[in-house]
Amino acid sequence: MPWIAYIVHFIAAAFLTNGIPHFVNGVSGRPFRTPFANPSSATVNVIWGWANLLVAFLLFANIGPLYIGTPGDTIFAAAGMLVTGIALARFFDGDAI
Repeated sequence: MPWIAYIVHFIAAAFLTNGIPHFVNGVSGRPFRTPFANPSSATVNVIWGWANLLVAFLLFANIGPLYIGTPGDTIFAAAGMLVTGIALARFFDGDAI
């Protein structure tokens, strides 16, 4: 697989990781911080989370299939989720990155 696919898998995993908390908070009816407001309504969070999940899906589907278990794919997707998860945890906790 070309190296650019690994970079795209990293980015797609970042979008996936960012979309999950927004979507979950939105469908749970809780306001949550988005780039549009702090906090945003549940409806805005559902839309923002869905948009992030859509971008992740489109990147995974159109750049090259993601084969979990294949070393390169697994490492880059896991790293994208870990790096984004840590960055989001620090950001939402109030620490500046």
